[in-house]
Amino acid sequence: MKKTHDYKVFKCFSRKFKIGGVEPPPYVKLIFAKYSGGGAHIETAQLRRFLAEVQGEEGSTVADAERIVEEVARRRQNRGELTDHHLPSLTLDDFFNFLLSDDLNQAIKTQVHHDMTAPLPHYFIYTGHNSYLTGNQLSSDCSDVPIIKALQAGVRVIELDIWPNSTKDDIQVTHGRTLTTPVTLIRCLRSIREYAFIASPYPLIITLEDHLTPDLQAKVAEMISVTFGDMLYYPQSGCLEKFPSPESLKYRIIISTKAPKEDVESKSVKGKENSLQKEEDEDEDEDESPREEECDLLAELEDEETDNESYEEDDRRAGQSETHPDYKVLITIQARKPKGGLKSALSIGSNQIRRLSLSEQALEKAAASHGPDLVRFTQKNVLRIYPKGTRVNSSNYKPMLGWMHGAQMVAFNMQGHGKSLWLMQGMFRCNGGCGYIKKPQFLMTKGPHREVFDPNRTLPVKTTLKVGVHMGDGWSSDFSPRHFDSYSPPDFYLKLHVVGVPADDSKKKTKVIDNNWFPVWDESFVFSLTVPELALLRIEVREHDRSEKDDFGGQTCLPVSELRPGIRSVPLFDKKGEKYKSVRLLMQFEFL
Repeated sequence: MKKTHDYKVFKCFSRKFKIGGVEPPPYVKLIFAKYSGGGAHIETAQLRRFLAEVQGEEGSTVADAERIVEEVARRRQNRGELTDHHLPSLTLDDFFNFLLSDDLNQAIKTQVHHDMTAPLPHYFIYTGHNSYLTGNQLSSDCSDVPIIKALQAGVRVIELDIWPNSTKDDIQVTHGRTLTTPVTLIRCLRSIREYAFIASPYPLIITLEDHLTPDLQAKVAEMISVTFGDMLYYPQSGCLEKFPSPESLKYRIIISTKAPKEDVESKSVKGKENSLQKEEDEDEDEDESPREEECDLLAELEDEETDNESYEEDDRRAGQSETHPDYKVLITIQARKPKGGLKSALSIGSNQIRRLSLSEQALEKAAASHGPDLVRFTQKNVLRIYPKGTRVNSSNYKPMLGWMHGAQMVAFNMQGHGKSLWLMQGMFRCNGGCGYIKKPQFLMTKGPHREVFDPNRTLPVKTTLKVGVHMGDGWSSDFSPRHFDSYSPPDFYLKLHVVGVPADDSKKKTKVIDNNWFPVWDESFVFSLTVPELALLRIEVREHDRSEKDDFGGQTCLPVSELRPGIRSVPLFDKKGEKYKSVRLLMQFEFL
């Protein structure tokens, strides 16, 4: 039975709109008629043929089709819907419900399928920045809750800033020299131990920004060793000669940091260099300490020079003793910094492996002036990119520049939101969502003259992606009748954006479907791709508003390399990346 919704017009009149249930669009009816032979049911053998011919599942069997039929029948019974047939087959409504089920008819691969036996630098790694913050960078609470959420989402690099407490006898996690409220280190470590491998069995890396004296470093070493026990991995030789693989480090926890004394030495050299070199080196700084972030903020908001505060702090720390040996032995991935500029940092000896960090601005400069050196560096070493300090609202930057140059750790504020975070979430839906993505081979190879991949060079088209947008469903279940418009049902349209190397960047848009909770677009779009391995398909539904800004109706981001051909169900997410209960699209993907 169809429902009606009343919408007021000019506060005096009302308009009635019938809200029916979702129905199969014309294209689905045609497909059903073809594979049912014009009958009322698709039997298991016919369904298997559909899976092979339309869905690209050439290895599917009749047994696979039977399992789908049985599961659809079970769900129908759970909904209390009766049927007049008892054979193992699907009616049109059954077939349509199967197509809309995002767990039975996923748009992307859901299992780990990359080679996980290569060294760590061969992978993009799902990386968090200031993982303990619940909100903005200056005044939000520090807590283990965002750490837990990040681990549940599959994040594999957690960042902790560790500082002495007020009495200098314990360690707390906080964004130093800000108004953020601290949380104890031990609480964070215990939560990490409990949730580290809840979403992925592959290694968890903890990056520490260390602001401690040697005696407190010893206390941290004891906390880490006791809390993690056998889960903790560190080289017995005391020096990591080559990076191990994610497969060999399953269910292990790794510590990465830079000793404070090394930090002081590199900054002392930096202070003696000319202003241009000093600016470049500051952008490269490994730790991105809260002090520097605060200086960035003051420079933008107050236009004052605050660098002297940094060097005064360095002078106070310069007399500090060496790193405590019990602490130093636990550091598996050393974050060292050479005494020189960017060129020196990227031109290390063949017997050295390390982690280097660059701010987003430094990455932009490096990509413009030393792009090939960045790619070569990341073939053997780990490059971490972090947000600039002025992102006090925990916003994020565009991640593709880092990935195009091989950066493994593109660190994001996971508590933020926005299109950049949607891209990050989409990228790491790759490889079963395990948090590790094998980098394309072209990022790991050199030519006969040491030439490497250049993302700015236009290459021949490698593949063409055809995207069909059939229909949408679920908004009437997840939103109130007047959420989008007080005067009529919503007017939905779809935006498609391929994000990748510059040559592949492309945007498309469907027509607007007026006054319909169940829009049927039945439109197709074609995208020519030169580097499909790095391409992401960002999808956003908007509700057209003639007088105000268009309303948000859901989003998702899908890695092109993981797309499954055929007619697929695509669930949508809210602005924060939380999955809607019912909202989904029926789309079709084909590689030409």
